[in-house]
Amino acid sequence: MIGRVLIALCLLWPGLAWAQAPRPLMLDEVLRSSAAFAPQIVEALARERQAQGRALTAQGAFDTVFEGDAQSRVAGYYDGSYAEGRATRPLTGNGGQLYGAYRLSRGTFPIYEDKAYTSRLGELRVGGLFSLLRDRAIDERRGRDVLARSDVDVARLEREMVAIGVQGRAIAAYQNWAAAGLRLKAYRSLLALAEDRRGGIGRQVELGARPEILLTENEQNIVRRRALVVRTEQEFAAAANALSLFLRDSEGERVTPMDDRLPGELPGFSAPRPAGPVTRPDLSVASARIEQSQVRLALAENELKPRLDARGELAYGAGGDGLGGPSRSGGQAIVGLRFSVPLQRRQAKGRIAEARAEIDALRARQRLIGDQIAVEVRGIVIAADGAEKTAELAAREAELADRMAIAERRRFQLGASDFFVLNLREEAATDARVRLLDAQARAALAAADLAQATADRTRLGLGDVELP
Repeated sequence: MIGRVLIALCLLWPGLAWAQAPRPLMLDEVLRSSAAFAPQIVEALARERQAQGRALTAQGAFDTVFEGDAQSRVAGYYDGSYAEGRATRPLTGNGGQLYGAYRLSRGTFPIYEDKAYTSRLGELRVGGLFSLLRDRAIDERRGRDVLARSDVDVARLEREMVAIGVQGRAIAAYQNWAAAGLRLKAYRSLLALAEDRRGGIGRQVELGARPEILLTENEQNIVRRRALVVRTEQEFAAAANALSLFLRDSEGERVTPMDDRLPGELPGFSAPRPAGPVTRPDLSVASARIEQSQVRLALAENELKPRLDARGELAYGAGGDGLGGPSRSGGQAIVGLRFSVPLQRRQAKGRIAEARAEIDALRARQRLIGDQIAVEVRGIVIAADGAEKTAELAAREAELADRMAIAERRRFQLGASDFFVLNLREEAATDARVRLLDAQARAALAAADLAQATADRTRLGLGDVELP
């Protein structure tokens, strides 16, 4: 029975080991982690929520307001008391307002408070104030509301700019980490060749088939190759430390990737070439700033207009006649106009001049940003094309160098080659593989720059990310 259990465990052990082996760290995992937990993105999200709070505050200017007022004469010749409730609702399409009120009075009032009298069951009033010139199309309340909502759009665009920049740096950090790890593997393989060859050369020296100086030369190669390994180990550790800024756990804490999560080959990264003009968040921010300045210009031009307000009111006294007499009973309708105009209006003219100058400056900046984007994207496309061609040539060079090293190793084993030439072939093959890794990494980084310059949310790992 014990033997059968041991046999079963031996059969299951490879599967158990495979199940526990860590999976390679891929770029998608890094981008998802960065998009969800990068402090810069979290900070930008907080600023967007701040803008949303300010927009909600601006909308509060249109809240319905209820007011109550009550007064009673507790001593003196008159004994009048009254109570009034009033609800006011600002208009969202006009600078005026609507209101409704109810008041009720008892007792007598002096003649200078004659308006306090009501019918026995009180008086109900509804009315409104409407702007006909100034504040008709826009007023201070609506202007603040529009600007606050525009600030939310600007904060969202700035958050996208931050996220795009963070994801671009995350891709660069990942590519540097993967390339450094694969370079380390290449140098370790080169070192292993020299160390494995040490025993064979020693036996050949003992048999007199090889000179003793060959052992010294091989030791020299081992020391030189070990130095390459040590230097590359430091570079790999530094790259892993840099990647931990973007790779985080479910709590948002930094995670330094372990060596066993290194992929078997350098993951490629590509980005399509743009077919037309590129629209980026920073260009959209410039457009939003222009729209805000146009709103401020409209507010300044509104101040130039004379004020002409129309008001109307309907009042109805319910119940029998009160102490104020029949003049308070029944219904009545009231209409009126109010007109005012500033004579010099220098303040409004100054604001108009300021807003127009700001619009001109923002339009010039918008044009500059558009030109810079076009030049930047074109330059990155040129660099990406060159990097891809270089990577193709480096792959061909690495293939040929490997073939030469394999052939030279076979010739050395047959005694038809020199040890010095063999070392040169092996080191040339390793250098070619390292150059291929560097070329592939540069091509991937150029593609990442292109994705960042064109705001390619899908390739930057932001396409499926829903940010609150």
